[in-house]
Amino acid sequence: MTTQALTLDEIYQLAFDCLTKAGADHANADAVATTVMRAERDGSVSHGLFRIPGYVATLISGKVNGCADPKPEQVTPAFVRTHGQNGHAPLALSRSIEMLAKSALTCGVGVLSLTHSHHFAALWPETEALAERGLVGFACVSYTPMVAPAGGTQALFGTNPISFAWPRPGKTPLVFDMSTAAMAMGEVQIAARDGHSVPMGTGLDANGELTNDPREILKGVLLPFGAHKGSAISMMVELMAGPMVGEGFSFEAAEGDNGDGGPPQGGEFILAIAPQILGSDNWAEHSEKFFAKLEAMDGIRLPGQRRHKMRADTGPRNVNFQLLETLRGLC
Repeated sequence: MTTQALTLDEIYQLAFDCLTKAGADHANADAVATTVMRAERDGSVSHGLFRIPGYVATLISGKVNGCADPKPEQVTPAFVRTHGQNGHAPLALSRSIEMLAKSALTCGVGVLSLTHSHHFAALWPETEALAERGLVGFACVSYTPMVAPAGGTQALFGTNPISFAWPRPGKTPLVFDMSTAAMAMGEVQIAARDGHSVPMGTGLDANGELTNDPREILKGVLLPFGAHKGSAISMMVELMAGPMVGEGFSFEAAEGDNGDGGPPQGGEFILAIAPQILGSDNWAEHSEKFFAKLEAMDGIRLPGQRRHKMRADTGPRNVNFQLLETLRGLC
């Protein structure tokens, strides 16, 4: 695979230019480009520049409002609702997190319902933002059918990721972000592009047979992680990011989508919890005792540590050259 090194500023600017050329205003382009740059910075290439063609497609098709101006609404002291105005999710999220955090610090818990938005990014930015404010964060979002329920061969669930963050005063927070599919679709697409196999159990081909060929899985269906266990969690996400926030299920999002290749309209559920209110006075010290036990075990790495290690390196990132050619053509 041929790559080219780009600085983080160059990654941001390339994403920003592609988005503005496609019709996004400054605020929306900045929010998405920042999210994309941070994904590349942290090693999450499946949510970095790789996503820009999909973002651009939604702007060109008119499905996404590139000039969305979302304004969070304080419905109750503990509940924030944000109508995304059919824009990409990063701007709505960046405007909502502070209000959500204040709700949790006031009430002990806070909930954000984000609707009428198009989510195409990783989930860790929103939960990590809460943890940086001393809060526990949980988020989930549904997508479009790509994953078969356990025992099935037809897609019903989205990849339906979940993210969890735990604050660690004086240290980087513990954060995980995971698809409830055996592998995120973006990672399967990148494996297919780069000619890599994927672990058996990732998905089925068009005939419903197990395969480790990502190109065949793209013709078939992904499987949930952990069989019925992952399937149950994915079903939970469908409910929490759908009816719970007043949005549709993955299959309904697909029915209303125009097929431009970008994210469909959907919802996101975010929960913020204040451990300093709900927990004991020594909640932080107590949790550190647990983390110390974990890290003392051979071969153990806490979730998010690799991401923060990569973040500390502010040098250039290697980007797929063919992707760069595509993006330069777009802008």
